[in-house]
Amino acid sequence: MSDRVQTASHESLRGQSQGSLLEVLWVSTRLGLTSFGGPIAHLGYFHEEYVKRKNWIDEQSYADLVALCQFLPGPASSQVGIAIGIARARLLGGVAAWLGFTLPSALALVVFGLGIGAFAGASDAGWLHGLKIVAVAVVAQAVWGMARSLCPDRERATIAILASIVTLVWPSAIGQLSSIAIAGIAGLVIFPGAASSTVSHMRFPVGKKTGIAAWIIFFALLIGLPLLRQIQPGHALEVFDSFFRVGSLVFGGGHVVLPLLQAEVVELGWVSNEQFVAGYGAAQAVPGPLFTFSAYLGTVMGPEPNGWPGALLALVAIFLPSFLLIAGALPFWDLLRSVPAFQSALKGINAAVVGLLLSALYNPVWTSAIYSPADFGLGLVAFALLMFWKCPPWSVVVLTALGGEALTRI
Repeated sequence: MSDRVQTASHESLRGQSQGSLLEVLWVSTRLGLTSFGGPIAHLGYFHEEYVKRKNWIDEQSYADLVALCQFLPGPASSQVGIAIGIARARLLGGVAAWLGFTLPSALALVVFGLGIGAFAGASDAGWLHGLKIVAVAVVAQAVWGMARSLCPDRERATIAILASIVTLVWPSAIGQLSSIAIAGIAGLVIFPGAASSTVSHMRFPVGKKTGIAAWIIFFALLIGLPLLRQIQPGHALEVFDSFFRVGSLVFGGGHVVLPLLQAEVVELGWVSNEQFVAGYGAAQAVPGPLFTFSAYLGTVMGPEPNGWPGALLALVAIFLPSFLLIAGALPFWDLLRSVPAFQSALKGINAAVVGLLLSALYNPVWTSAIYSPADFGLGLVAFALLMFWKCPPWSVVVLTALGGEALTRI
């Protein structure tokens, strides 16, 4: 009887997870237009929209996804969004989620690269400072919500605090990965073989054959593109290879990608250092993932293809590994999550994820936004609007941007 009930529960959850491509595109586009503050802030926006407001994914599955994407190379927040799109509307849903979240900032940076300079001088603008402040409120809300469900006892709260301290002292991708791995071992020791009754039954609609094919394509491109580049040289192939390799080898996403991109495009003479720095400044003034900086670089490159074709080529190349890695990992991640020992490890891992968010709340989110009592007050107002007044995140973003602009004029 219990097996039939569990099976019915599984089917019910699968049915609830299905939606339309247009729905996924609309919600992710709204996030792409309003998600300022970098990858950790993006996870806060995703948590509020996908978990709290839309209920497309449960708290446990969301934390599991964040943990998985921390282990994979590429932009972690974009990968989480792609995975949620897949859960909602299959593989094409992942494409829709990526398009919506990525295109607003990519288009803005292409326009900037073409010379209009819509964001020139924006780095000192009051409204941009307001957007950094609202990121503090968004991340604080996400930390609070996830800690309540994922750190309900003193053991997991301790794991979260220790993981936060480790990542503050060791602020690198290796530090994050080490914290997660150690927390997984701690989970095995503290919660041995305890299959959780609250474990998520959400399943991602990707078969094992599809997953294996995605891994094969990923490694074939990673190994084959440099060889093909030597055999049949051409600038389009060189660009695709360079950006694909960057997207495949960088852990943590965000600002970690900058030195790798600089080595590929500046040292090869495709983009001048002045162009690179100017584009990076513009990237700070747009929402969405920092990986869309690739669209700007593809636009301003000296050799053809550049302009719109170059932007599209660089953008697709740098994000393609994320699709292949997520599609390859999800079916096996589902299998692992059903193993009792792995459930024990996940308790520790999810607590560590809360710790990573907590450390990021301080650095870089807090340290880059809160400079004065007025900043702190504006951040408290944004936090109250999100937590207690339940205002839509986009409206809080707009109000806090206006508040940041007002503070500069006082």
